[in-house]
Formats: sequence, C-alpha cells, structure tokens
Amino acid sequence: MKPFMDQDFLLETETARQLYHQYAEPMPIVDYHCHINPQEIAENRQYDNITQVWLGGDHYKWRAMRCNGVQEVDITGSKDTDPYRTFSCWAKTLPRCVGNPLYHWTYLELKRYFGVEEPLNPKTCQKIYDHCNQMLKQDSMRVRGIIQQSNVRLICTTDDPADSLEYHQQIAQDESCTVQVLPACRPDQAMRVEAEGFAAYLEKLGQAAGMQVNSFETLCQALAKRLAFFEEMGCRASDHALDHPIYRTATPEQLEEIFQKGRAGQPVSLEEQEAYKTALLLFLSKEYHRYGWVMQLHFGCIRNLSTQMYQKLGPDTGFDAVGSGGYAQELANLLDAMQQAGHLPKMVLYSLNQYDNEMIATIAGAFQTDSPVASRIQLGSAWWFNDTKTGMEKQLTDLGNLGVLGNFVGMLTDSRSFLSYTRHEYFRRILCNHLGNLVESGQYHNDLETLGELVQDICYNNTVKFFGFKL
Repeated sequence: MKPFMDQDFLLETETARQLYHQYAEPMPIVDYHCHINPQEIAENRQYDNITQVWLGGDHYKWRAMRCNGVQEVDITGSKDTDPYRTFSCWAKTLPRCVGNPLYHWTYLELKRYFGVEEPLNPKTCQKIYDHCNQMLKQDSMRVRGIIQQSNVRLICTTDDPADSLEYHQQIAQDESCTVQVLPACRPDQAMRVEAEGFAAYLEKLGQAAGMQVNSFETLCQALAKRLAFFEEMGCRASDHALDHPIYRTATPEQLEEIFQKGRAGQPVSLEEQEAYKTALLLFLSKEYHRYGWVMQLHFGCIRNLSTQMYQKLGPDTGFDAVGSGGYAQELANLLDAMQQAGHLPKMVLYSLNQYDNEMIATIAGAFQTDSPVASRIQLGSAWWFNDTKTGMEKQLTDLGNLGVLGNFVGMLTDSRSFLSYTRHEYFRRILCNHLGNLVESGQYHNDLETLGELVQDICYNNTVKFFGFKL
C-alpha cells in the first residue's frame, strides 16, 4: 500500500518523479490572479487562530460543511461564534470528502505549513487546533512569512478602478517586503449598468478620477484615467467576471440612452445590458492593448442562486454553480471585433464549464496571428469547480490536443487564503504526472532536458514573460 501523501504523491512514474523533484518543485510561484487583501500584506497580519486563516472567507469549505448538515451559524456565524466550534465542524466534514480536492488541499496545507501529518477528525481536532494556533504565534507564520516560505515572488490582487491602491503603495515602499504585490484591474462594477448601486459607483469612480461621470463618454474617460494610474502602479493584468461571453452592437446614441437609464436606476433590458457591456469591453480592450496588459475573461458561472442566502451573506459565499454553454459565436465575435479594430490584447479565457475547453482552445487558435507573443490567446487553467485532479488533467489534455501546451501560463490560486499556495504544488504534481505518463507510454520522446525546460516554463517562466512581469 502506498503511503498517504508521501514525497511522490500523485507521481505515478519515474519520469514524473524526475520532472517534479528536479524541475517543478524548486520553481518560484507567481500568483497572477487571487483575491487576497493587500492590506494584510502591508500590515503583515498575524492570525489569532487557524479558523481565521483557514476557514474565514473560504467558500469551498463552507459548501462542503453545508452539504454535511452543518448549520450556517457554525460556518459563517458571527463575531461571537466560537472559532473552535467552526474548526471542529470542518474536522467532522473532512473525512467524508472522499474524492474532493479539499481533502488533498487540507492535508497539503496542514503538512507544509504546520507539520501535521495525522488525520484531522473529531478525535484529533483539539490537538491539531491547539498545535496550529501555537505555530501561528510565530513571526514566520505572519502573512509575509507564509508568502516567503511558499517561495512566492509576485502576487496580483484584484482591485476596482476606483480603489486608492494605498496598500500597494505602502508595500512598494517597504524594503522589508520580499514579494512584489501588483494590482490587477477588475472593472466589474462599471460593467453592471443594471445594478442597483450603479449610480453610487459612478460617483465613487468620478471622485477617484477627479471628474464628474455623467455620460458614457465621461465614464470611458474616468476609466482611462484610473487605468493610467494602475499602469503607474505596475499593473499588468485586468480581469472581468462575465456570466457568459457577449457581443451586441449599438450606436453611440443608444449607448448613451442605456447609460442614462442605469444611472437613473431605471430597468435595463438584457439586450441593452449586452450592448452596453460589449461597448465597454471593446473600449477597455483598447486601453489594455495600449499598455500591454493581459485581459482575463472568466465566464460560465451562474451566481447567487439562493436569493435567501444572498440577502443574508452577499456574493461569493458559496452559492454559485456551473453554467451551460452556447456562447461560442459571441466569444468569437468579440475577439474578432477587437482584432478588426487593431487592439486585440493578450488574453486568458476561463470557463467554469469544463466542456467549454475545446471551444475556447479552438477559438483562441483562430486569433494567434501577427503577434510576437506565443499563444497570446490562452485557454486558462482549470478554475474554481474545475481545479480538481480530473479537471486539471482534462484541461491539460484538451490544451495539448488543440493548442500548444508548452506555452501555457500555468496555475493560479484564485483564493482569499494565504495558505492556498499549495494549490501550485498540487497542479505541478498533476502536470508532471501527465507528462510522465506520455513519456512512459511511448507518446513523447524520453528527452528529460527538453521536458524539464517545458515544465519550468509552464510553472513559472511563461507567466513572467506573458504578463511582462519584471522579476
């Protein structure tokens, strides 16, 4: 019987073991998309307990606990909720998560950061809780210590164009901080012309840009000002959360009418929303292209399914689901419009529906011409519900079948937790196992030097080059 999570965890062949230990394991991490709070890095936060750092904001674990019958008060709770009680609920849930990547992630985090290798269950819960809390008192387990021991070189946070970026400035001026922390522009609120708070957001954006935003034209001007500021702060990427890819044209007069409807809080039809968002995406893509930024599009998600829980907890709390496809033509039309206008930026496309992989990879292949950047339109990593072992294997297989796998920009955490860097290890082991199996089944030359270079590129080098990070 093979030991649980030993040094060769997930590495089934000798080639896979060589690729991982010699080439992948030593490579630094660039986390080009995450949702961690830059304030916590600036202030080098020290956590009070393992529940705080491990379960606070982790809607992956929240969903699993809900599925295990844990009451909401013991999951998201309140300020008065006993943190040990929440931790103990996770300890009861984890043993039942057979086949769920949370099982692997949990033990990678316990092993790498806390030296814990025994099973977490109701019998060991108190002992492990106390041990982890004791370790969290050490300076090496402050936020920056966790980042440093994870071998992270650069982090891109997720930031609204109206954000002050004050903590990014503070970090950049702090010579004791060993990691680069750059903003990534996420203009979702500017896109949501149908949202209840659209007018209030325009006011906030206008204040940040030093101008009044009262028309579609001035909205674009304000965003351009803020993007210029983000560029000064080292930004190399943007990100957009779309329910699905869209493409619908409208005249300038129609766009202005739609904008004014949203500003006044009037109903905006689905067709009007799509026209407005298409126009804004096209404008923003021009700015991104000008700065050489990477434009990321995340789609294929149905968000906030439970009205009751959305009203209680808000978004990003574990009540989303995988959406269906059927938007290939819209995605192709959007990219084609950008290309025809001469400002198709570098892009990474992610779908929450893994069955969109082939669609994305083949559409990406139609827009690779006349660019010095290798694979300038990328099929993104297995994301959210797909960053499972089988999801990652499928993404690697699909990209290998239909694209150039060696140009892939690799893994991201997409997480709110500083302990999630082990997901890069998880991905790297799966990558090396995938390639090792190709070699040992006679499907790829046994050329360890070439494969080793390819592994290091996917783990780190491609990311640095593609995004234009200065490391």
